[in-house]
Amino acid sequence: MAELGECEVSGGFAIVLDVGKTMAKLSLWSRAGELIERITRSSSPADGLLDTAATADWVIDGLARWASHPVEYIVPVSHGAAIAGVRGGSLAFTTPDYEAQIAPEMLAAYRARRDAFAETGSPALPAGLNLGAQLFALQQADPRVLDGVTLMPYAQYWAWLLTGIAASEVTSLGCHSDLWNPLAGSFSPMARQLGWAGKFGPLVGAGDVVGTLKTDLADRLGFASEVKVLAGLHDSNAALYAARSYPEITGGEATVLSTGTWFVAMRAPELGVDLDLTTLPEARDCLVNVDVFGKPVPSARFMGGREIESLIEIDTRRVDILPDQPHLLAAVAGVLDSGAMVLPTLAPGTGPFPDAACRWVNRPVDWYARRAAACLYAALVADVSLDLIGSRENLLVEGRFAEAQVFVRALAALRPQTRVFTANAHTDVSFGALRLIDPDLRPDGDLVEVVPLADHLNAYKAAWHEGLGSRA
Repeated sequence: MAELGECEVSGGFAIVLDVGKTMAKLSLWSRAGELIERITRSSSPADGLLDTAATADWVIDGLARWASHPVEYIVPVSHGAAIAGVRGGSLAFTTPDYEAQIAPEMLAAYRARRDAFAETGSPALPAGLNLGAQLFALQQADPRVLDGVTLMPYAQYWAWLLTGIAASEVTSLGCHSDLWNPLAGSFSPMARQLGWAGKFGPLVGAGDVVGTLKTDLADRLGFASEVKVLAGLHDSNAALYAARSYPEITGGEATVLSTGTWFVAMRAPELGVDLDLTTLPEARDCLVNVDVFGKPVPSARFMGGREIESLIEIDTRRVDILPDQPHLLAAVAGVLDSGAMVLPTLAPGTGPFPDAACRWVNRPVDWYARRAAACLYAALVADVSLDLIGSRENLLVEGRFAEAQVFVRALAALRPQTRVFTANAHTDVSFGALRLIDPDLRPDGDLVEVVPLADHLNAYKAAWHEGLGSRA
C-alpha cells in the first residue's frame, strides 16, 4: 500500500480518476478524506469503440485545474471488460466497447477455447463482456494486432498514460474476464495457451505506486511537487472497499450492492469463512470477482440502471431525484393494487433471467406510477440476485440508485431478515480508491438503516414469480 506523509497540509491531497463507460469523473480529496471538488465528462462509445483519446485529453485538462493544490497521489479506477494495448509509447488499438457485437461464428470459436466456469469464475457473457472475447476478436480481425504489444486492464492504462509505466492488477483481471483463475491467483490456462498472459504488464497490487507523473506531463500541468500514481482498481471493487470502511461491514457477513448502469452485488463473508463457489449458477449472471486482497468474492449482477432508464422511456425525471421521492412512494399503493409490474429481462443475455423476454403487465399511464413500478422491478430482480449468492445479515446499497427510495425500501421489505443500509457520506467508488492510499480512512458519516415499505409485497412478489413461470 502507498503510505501517507506525516505532515498535514491544507487543500487537495489526492485525485481519483474514475473512468466509466458513459461517464468519467475526476475528484479532488483532502488528506482527511473530504471531497473538495468533482468534475465529470459524459462519453459516448461509437462504432463499437470507446472514446479513449477524447477522455485522455479531458483528463489532462482536468488535472491542470488542480495544479495549485499540494497533490501527492492520483488513483485511477475503471469499469470492467475494457482493455488497452500499447506499443512504442502509444495505443496499439482503440479499446473496444464491451457491448459491441461479435460475429456469432467468431464468438462460438472463442467459447470453444475458454476454460470452465469452475476454474475462472467467469460465466459466458454476450458480446465482449468477457475480456478474452475482445482479445480473440481483435486477433481474428488482424492476426498481428498484438505483436509487440503490452496489454493492460483499462484502470492501469490510465496509470500508464500518466507515468509511462505498464502494470496489471487482479481486481480488473478477475472481473469476468476469462483471463484469471481466482482460486489459484494466476492467469487462466486459456490466457497462457493463447499467449496473452505473457503480454500483460507486471502484476502489482491495486494500492502499489506504479510511478510518478512523467516529467514532461508534470511540467505541462504545473504541479509543484512529485505526484505518485497508484495502479488503481476495478470500480465495483472500489465500492466494496469503500463499504469496508464501516464497522457494520468490516469483518462480518455483508453484501455490497453497487448501483449504476450495472447493479453488482458482491458478498463479503465473515472473516475466516470459506465459501463454496461451485454452487454459483453460471447461467444466471453469477460470477467470482477478486477483491483488492486477491480473495475471491461471489457476485451477481444485472443491468439495473439501463433497465430502469428503458422503462421510464421519455420521462426526463430520474427515479432517484430528491423532490420526486414522496410522489414515487405515494404511487406504490396504486401500483400494487392494480398489479402493474414488469417481467424481465430488458437487457437480453444478462442478469438472473438472461433468456427471458421483458413485458409489462397492466402498464400504468401515470408518470409516477410507471417510475415506481420500475423501482419495484429493480428490487425484485436484485432480491433474486442476492439470493443466488447467499447474501444475508447486512446489505449496503451504494451508488446512484441508493437515493431511489422506492427501490431501497422495497428491497428492505423483500428481505426482512437482512439489515439494509445506505450511506449518508461520500463512500462511493472514489472513496474506495482513496482508501488505497490510507486504509484507515473512515467516512464522515454513518450508515443509515433503510425503513422497509409499509405496503406488504408478499402477494406482489408471488404474482411476479408466477408471471415468470419456469424462468424463475
